[in-house]
Amino acid sequence: MEKPVYHFENFLADVSPEYREFAESIHGALLGEGYKCRIESKANGFLVSYSYPKTKRSILNFLFRKKGLHVRLYADHLDAYAGLLERLPEAMEKAIMKAPVCKRLVNPGDCNSRCPMGYDFTIKGSRYQKCRYNCFLLAVTPESAPVLAEFIEEERRGRGGS
Repeated sequence: MEKPVYHFENFLADVSPEYREFAESIHGALLGEGYKCRIESKANGFLVSYSYPKTKRSILNFLFRKKGLHVRLYADHLDAYAGLLERLPEAMEKAIMKAPVCKRLVNPGDCNSRCPMGYDFTIKGSRYQKCRYNCFLLAVTPESAPVLAEFIEEERRGRGGS
């Protein structure tokens, strides 16, 4: 049995109207730089993933949670724009702090050796070692959308984008 084929418009139809322009802007910018888009249907809605064909590394996912649209950013070049973390809205900072600790960073034997390491960074003088998959899983809100767009732009730049 063939898997159904989904298009960005299917995902966009489920996005709240106030965030559609944000999602379309990110989508267009990533496709314009050669990122590959994959769309899957999941229990909570669509999962939209973007990866660069040359490296096959994901830059971000759009996904739905109970409280709406979220972005999971894979901040592989965080060191280049770590200053952005110092000016996050409080809700985004709290979400990052709630993310689980990266077991590989704390004690490498506690996690699968094939798991990519998480992130080691500071926010306002406090050090965090967070799991790559949950650290930057952030809700899209009126307050967070402009910061997420900047975050994504910085990561694109770090990966050699415009």
